[in-house]
Amino acid sequence: MSLSGWGQLAVPGQELRSEHLDVLTRDAVLTRGLGRSYGDSSLPPPDRPVVVATPLADRLLAFDEQTGVLRAEAGYSLQQLYQEFVPRGWFTPVTPGTQFVTLGGMVAADVHGKNHHVDGTIGRHLRRIRLRVASGDIVICSPDDERDLFRATVGGMGLTGHILDVDVQLTRIPSPWIIGAQYQIPNIDEFLRTLKETASVWPFTMGWIDCLSRGPSLGRGVLMCGRWATPQEAPAQAPPRLTRLPIPFTCPSFVMGRLIGRIFNEGYYRWNKSTPPRIIHPLKFFYPLDTLLDWYRLYGRRGFTQHQSVIPEEAGPGAVKQLLELLTSLGVASFLCVIKDCGDQGDGLLSFPMRGTSIALDIPVRDNTQQVIDRLNAYVIQTGGRIYLAKDAFTRAEHYRAMDPRVDEFLAIRRQWDPHTRIRSAQSVRLFGDHA
Repeated sequence: MSLSGWGQLAVPGQELRSEHLDVLTRDAVLTRGLGRSYGDSSLPPPDRPVVVATPLADRLLAFDEQTGVLRAEAGYSLQQLYQEFVPRGWFTPVTPGTQFVTLGGMVAADVHGKNHHVDGTIGRHLRRIRLRVASGDIVICSPDDERDLFRATVGGMGLTGHILDVDVQLTRIPSPWIIGAQYQIPNIDEFLRTLKETASVWPFTMGWIDCLSRGPSLGRGVLMCGRWATPQEAPAQAPPRLTRLPIPFTCPSFVMGRLIGRIFNEGYYRWNKSTPPRIIHPLKFFYPLDTLLDWYRLYGRRGFTQHQSVIPEEAGPGAVKQLLELLTSLGVASFLCVIKDCGDQGDGLLSFPMRGTSIALDIPVRDNTQQVIDRLNAYVIQTGGRIYLAKDAFTRAEHYRAMDPRVDEFLAIRRQWDPHTRIRSAQSVRLFGDHA
C-alpha cells in the first residue's frame, strides 16, 4: 500500500481513520488531512508507514454568532465551512486555492490566499489550538498560552503535535457573491506595477502568468481582482451548485509539454480580455481548479511538483523578472504560474509569506527536475526569499536552511516538546535530518 501527496509523489504507507482522533493519535508518527499538500509533508517516514488521517474527525463543535469564533475538529473541511456558513453570512478570513483541505491542514501549512496583503495568513486569525504532543499529553496553545508552541505549530507542517481541534475567527461577509474585475497585461513589468496598484484597491488579487513567452511578452498574463459584493450589488438568489468535470484517466506525459503549453497559454491569454467589475460565483473565483476532479492526472504518471517562492520586496521588481528568465532558460514547461502580492510576515516560525511577490510554478516531474529545483532555489536564496513547504518535494536541506534563518528557533522549540522526534514525516527526514 502507498500514500501520495497531490503531486503524486508516493511512499509506502497506510492511513488509520476514525472519528475518535484523540484515541488514534496516542502513538502516531504523523497526522494528515485530505492529502492536498503537493509534496511529502503529509507522507510518513520510511520506518513508520502508518499515519492518522482526520477526515472522519470533522465535527463542528461550537460557533458564537456574536463574535464569529468557530471551534471544529481538525478534519472539518473548508468545503463544509463554505456550505454551512456562507448562507449564514460568514466565511473563513483566509482561504487557499482549494476548498478540499481540512482545518488542521490549514493550520499546519499556515495557508494564505488572494488577500494576504490585507489579512495575512490563517495564523493571524487563530484563537486556540488543542493538540496532542509527543509525550501523549494534550496541550492547549494560543497567542497568549504556550506561545512558543503556538508559533511553532502554525506553519509547522504537523511536526509539533497532532492537531485535534481549532478555534478560528471567521469573517462576516455582506453577501455570498463576489464582485470581480479582470486585467489582460502584456508583460511582467506592467504586471508587477498593476499588481501593486490594484492591491491598494482590491482585497483579493491574484494573477496567471504565461511562463513560456519570451522577449517583450515575457510574463504576460491575466490579473484577477475581487471583493465581496454588497447586498445591493448581489443577485437575490444564492450561488448555485457547480458541476465538476472529471479527468477520468492519467494523461500521457507529453500533454503537459512545451508545445501544448504554448498553444494553451496563447489561447488562454487571448481569450481572457480585460473586463469591468462584474458578479462572479465565489467558488469560481476562489477555487477555479476545483471544477476539475483529479486534475493532477493531466501531468502523467510521474506527476508534478510545485515550486512556490516568495521574492522579497527588497530585491526589487527586476528580481521577479529574472526568475522568469531563469525558468525560460531552463526549458521548463509550467502551465500554471500564479503570482500574488504578499504582505508582512506572520508569527508562525515556518510560515511562508513575507512582504514581496509570490510565484508558484507547477512543474511536471522529469529526469532533470532535481537540477531545475536546485537552480531555482539557488536564485531564491540569492534574493533573500524562501519556498513554501506545503508544496515542496525536492528542496535540499542545505538550501532550505540558507533560505530561512528561523529554522533553528523552530527546531529548538520542537525539541523541547519532542526530544526524540517521535512525530516526523518524509519531509522532516529530508529537510531536518530526522531518523528514518
